[in-house]
Amino acid sequence: MRDKTQTNSAAPGDRLIRAGAIVFFVGTVATLVTVAPLFLGTTPFPTYMFGLSMLMGVGFLIAGAGVFQSIAAGRRQARAASGPAPSR
Repeated sequence: MRDKTQTNSAAPGDRLIRAGAIVFFVGTVATLVTVAPLFLGTTPFPTYMFGLSMLMGVGFLIAGAGVFQSIAAGRRQARAASGPAPSR
């Protein structure tokens, strides 16, 4: 039997994982920009840059939520495929 999932279809949680990766990447760039003056000996950036560095953690949490959503959808699909549990 062929797999019913198409190769180009988006599974539940995929958007969250992609969005989390983008937010994480923006936070990584902000962290590198914030830390650079420490090594270059220049004046530090404003405080809001340290806040942007927190986007790394936010992106990680968003991607994690997408992974858990994908796991839950897979479990629901497996439960539906196995049918109802036999009663005694």
